[in-house]
Amino acid sequence: MAEEAEGEEAAGGGEGEAEEQECPKCEECVPGLPGWMATFSDLVTLLLTFFVLLLSFAKTESAKFEAALGSVRNAFGGNVLKHGETIHRGKSPDNAPTMIESEQTVKPFPIDFLTMEGLLDKHEINRESDEVLNTMKKDLKEYSLSENVDIYELPEGIKVRIKDRVLFKKGSIKIQKIAIEVFDKLVQLLKNKDWNVFVEGHSSPGEASSDGKQDAFNLSSYRSAGVTRALVRRGVRPEKISSVFYGDTRPFTLTGGSGVDEVQSRRVEFLLRKTDLRTPGRKVDSQ
Repeated sequence: MAEEAEGEEAAGGGEGEAEEQECPKCEECVPGLPGWMATFSDLVTLLLTFFVLLLSFAKTESAKFEAALGSVRNAFGGNVLKHGETIHRGKSPDNAPTMIESEQTVKPFPIDFLTMEGLLDKHEINRESDEVLNTMKKDLKEYSLSENVDIYELPEGIKVRIKDRVLFKKGSIKIQKIAIEVFDKLVQLLKNKDWNVFVEGHSSPGEASSDGKQDAFNLSSYRSAGVTRALVRRGVRPEKISSVFYGDTRPFTLTGGSGVDEVQSRRVEFLLRKTDLRTPGRKVDSQ
C-alpha cells in the first residue's frame, strides 16, 4: 500500500510539472512607438505641406506677414520679430534687428481667412493692385501717354503722376507754359476711362500776387481751381476731379536737393488714381 501511495504521489508530481511547462509565454514587446503615431505624423505633415503650397501660390504682403506673426505669438506666447518700420535697432553690438517683446499686439488673421470664401476674398484683394497697374498701362499706351508719366505703387494703390506740368507766371494765375498736346490726351483719357484725377496747385517759396493781396496759398488754390474748370469745360466729369492746393509748402527741388526751382514751383500737377481717396472703405475698430 505504501508503494502504491508513493507511486500516486510521484504521478501527481509529474502532472504538476507538466502543467507548469505548458504555460504559454507572453508576446515579446515590439520596440518603438505605437503604429497610430506614424499615421498621425503623416497627417500633420500633409497639412503643413498643404498650407505651404497655399502660401507659395499667394502674393506675400507685409500686413499679412505681420498678422501671421501675431497668430504665432498669440498661439505660443513670448517674443516676436518685428519687421519694416517697427524694427527696433540698436539692441545689439552690430545694430542689427533683434527679438523684442511686442509693444503693440499684432492682430492675427481673421477666422474667415481659414474658410474657402475667405481665401477667395483675400486672393481677389491680392490681385487688385496688379490688375489696376496693368489696366493703367494699357490705357496710357492707348492714349500715347506712356512716355509722359511716372507710375508709383503704394500700399493704398497705384498712382500715376503726369511729368508735364502747367506753369504759371510769378504772382499771377496766368499760364506761362503748358504742353497742349499732353493736356489734350489727358482730357481724352479722363473722358473715356474710369480714372480719378487730382489737380494739385503749388506756389514758389514766399510768392505773393502782384498787388500783394494774395499769398502763396491763395495763389495755389486759384491755379488749381482754374485748371479744374478747364477740365470740366472740356468734358471731364466733375465727380472724377479732386482739387487740392499746397501753397509754397512743397516747392520743386532741383536734382540732389541742391536748391529750389522757382519756375517749376509755380505749377499745377496731375495725379491719376483708380479710387478716389474719399471713397468709403471698410470700416474698422478705432480702438
